[in-house]
Amino acid sequence: MRRKPLWSTPLAVAASPMQKARSLVGAGLKPGDVVAIFLANSWQFCVAFHASQLVGAIPTLLNPTYREREVRYQLENSGAVLLITDGCNIEGINLAGLPQLRRVYTTRQPAPSAEPFVNLLNPTSAVYPQPEESSETNLAALPYSSGTTGLPKGVMLSHYNLVANIYQLIGPNATRLNSADKILCCLPLYHIYGLNVILNPALILGATLVLVPRFNVQMLTRLVLDEGVTMMPLVPPAMNALCQAAEAGEFPRDHKVQWVKSGAAPLAPELARRFTALTGILVCQGYGMTEASPVTHVGFLEAELYHPDSIGHPLAQTDCRVLSQSDIDPTDSPDDLTEAPSGQPGELVMRGPQFMLGYWNEPQATASVLRDGWYWSGDIVTRDREGFYRVVDRRKEMIKYKGFAVAPAEVEAVLLEHPAVKECGVVGRSDDAAGEVPVAFVALRSGFAENHKLGDELCAFVADRLTHYKQPREVRFVDSVPKTASGKILRRELRKSMG
Repeated sequence: MRRKPLWSTPLAVAASPMQKARSLVGAGLKPGDVVAIFLANSWQFCVAFHASQLVGAIPTLLNPTYREREVRYQLENSGAVLLITDGCNIEGINLAGLPQLRRVYTTRQPAPSAEPFVNLLNPTSAVYPQPEESSETNLAALPYSSGTTGLPKGVMLSHYNLVANIYQLIGPNATRLNSADKILCCLPLYHIYGLNVILNPALILGATLVLVPRFNVQMLTRLVLDEGVTMMPLVPPAMNALCQAAEAGEFPRDHKVQWVKSGAAPLAPELARRFTALTGILVCQGYGMTEASPVTHVGFLEAELYHPDSIGHPLAQTDCRVLSQSDIDPTDSPDDLTEAPSGQPGELVMRGPQFMLGYWNEPQATASVLRDGWYWSGDIVTRDREGFYRVVDRRKEMIKYKGFAVAPAEVEAVLLEHPAVKECGVVGRSDDAAGEVPVAFVALRSGFAENHKLGDELCAFVADRLTHYKQPREVRFVDSVPKTASGKILRRELRKSMG
């Protein structure tokens, strides 16, 4: 049976959220309340997100593959009062004991104690309020970012942040998009890349968005032709899969795709060259993070400026400094520090209208990355004489699996709950298909023996508690995990041991 794409047109998405916003008010939702959206790509996701914003509520977005532990954490941490999901997403998940959660709505498959989503589409006389706060301080979204230490943190993005980044993306010093484009989106909308780089700009421009639930090579290659797609946002592992399809003669030659946007993970220059050679499609690499709504840099498609190995130039109104690593004092302002010479590596710090207000209920974490209006990225970059930036290293410890961020500390916290684990450390290992995969180094408690069966058991233990991309693909047993005198895991030593 042929699966149809999920279509979103500007008219349909503009009309439905207004009706649903009135229904949400009728259901007791107030400005400042948090609405959790736990859905795969669908028209229901789009309507729920924008309707919540119209009410003045704050949508927080959950990965539909999350396990109970992850779902409960985000619902409790955000204080969500209302959950919009599908029955299959919460099957087997205990939602009891969440003091703030008042109502649950399901879209397709019902669930016990949940109300049908369609009830929110019924006519109502309720009126949603006009905003009283400035758009610069009024929260528009609360996506969660995998912090390098501890659990994921809610990123407070204002209406001003999101809208500023949209216009930065479709304005000068950015890549070409217009109302005639047909954009194929297989990226998840719960991720800021899919949400504010694809969905929202497409709606503002009046472009056609072909929305599919997930990346699938066969579906994508068919839709490229059937729908006359002109642009696709991708991540490097998806580009690699399409290269393999092209080599096998499975990627159409008579397509209309003019360019693809690559983001969420580092793009190897050779992969960019190979992709263009096999498909005839130009590659525009970008750079950003959830905290920046998310884009700060984009590349160019014009021949004289085309450098797919670079993340490009900063977007309009985005100030950047590349600080000499030997000169960095975290208590100083970037204005008082020395910039690295052209071509030399340094830490990238930035400021602009797209940067977050801070982390939700995390003032110390906010202060560690936002100082004097500057955001400290933790990434090491170079800047050449033509102003092109290239990422050369990450000071932060994040693992990037197929574009998804994996915080080692979160995986380690789960492993330490297993009775066999005395201590552990998780790092990323290079992988051609995924970019990086998590590898766990485990020291066992007395009475437990190292063996393949126990390694599989530890992987399964994590798989029961965390979503698929956070799960270790390998367990290596060690006598002890190397640490600094202060107890911090020496991840570089673990990476060295992998060769």
